[in-house]
Amino acid sequence: MAKVVVGMSGGVDSSVAALLLKNAGHEVIGLFMHNWEEDDDDGVCTAVTDYEDVKRVCNKLNIPYYTVNFAKEYLDRVFSYFLEEYGKGRTPNPDVLCNREIKFGPFLKYAKELGADYIATGHYAKVEKRDGKTYLMKAKDNGKDQTYFLNQLNQDQLKDVLFPLGDLDKSEVRKIADENGLSTAQKKDSTGICFIGEKRFRAFLKSYLPCNKGQIVDTNGNVVGEHEGVIYYTLGQRRGLNIGGTKDGNGERWFVVDKNVKENKLIVSQGEGEELFSNGLVSYKINWIPEEPETKTFECFAKFRYRQPDQKVTVTIEKDRVRVDFAEKQRAVTPGQYVVFYTETDCLGGGVIEEVF
Repeated sequence: MAKVVVGMSGGVDSSVAALLLKNAGHEVIGLFMHNWEEDDDDGVCTAVTDYEDVKRVCNKLNIPYYTVNFAKEYLDRVFSYFLEEYGKGRTPNPDVLCNREIKFGPFLKYAKELGADYIATGHYAKVEKRDGKTYLMKAKDNGKDQTYFLNQLNQDQLKDVLFPLGDLDKSEVRKIADENGLSTAQKKDSTGICFIGEKRFRAFLKSYLPCNKGQIVDTNGNVVGEHEGVIYYTLGQRRGLNIGGTKDGNGERWFVVDKNVKENKLIVSQGEGEELFSNGLVSYKINWIPEEPETKTFECFAKFRYRQPDQKVTVTIEKDRVRVDFAEKQRAVTPGQYVVFYTETDCLGGGVIEEVF
């Protein structure tokens, strides 16, 4: 029997993870992380309601539970980077950073101080020990696999981790919660940014990064509208542009194809033209999970966003610089997001997308 500290979020996934570990005979402790201090738009702190759900589940399972406040660490290690990247006109992924810097950082350290042999989370992923190394593997449920968000973890962070949901489908998880009377069985999955939740994103960003309105221009430099602030838009975006019909338009939808932060101009095109597609990307300092590949040029699969099907790529390692050539052109590959590498079964690691070509 091992002592396992489970990261409890107040959702159904971590609830069932705790249940399965308890049923397997482990000594289980629930630990709730409070990582964000601000209330939501209605003046409600969502952490309070989530913690109530954690208490209900832990009492039902008859396991002890604690809460720990990592708000300062989150602000310093995740949120400051998030704002810095948006300020440069890039689109960061704070959930990836949150896993590396909080859930598998201070949380792991705190759990070890509680005497834990392992930590566990409700992530849909698997780990396997091979040749003295820990491999991160895709979950059984392809639609829920969350290895994309775990691509920055290293061997020390993964060696004592359990992912009890790795071999389950989401529907099975809800069924288990229901059959065992867990109050979170039908709770809606949380969406939005890690620990910030479902805020109205542009309004939220504006409160931290005020940005002037400016021109929306087409690829020929013609002014076609006005934007709210160039950093609030993402490549490939087509909603919320508020561009009316133009005399020379072709009737197709407008898409964001580039951002000129220096001149505060948002560049758009009508229809999904060539401007939205790229042949490859460059990343630096890839986090290779088991180890850096011995071959400096090799073929594998990659994802450039969560839930994207695997895409065939050729990877060329040139010291810290890594070039990734796509087998097929890819739409709206976005600097600031992550490129994550895979075999058929394993997540090899990933890095921040710096340039696309």
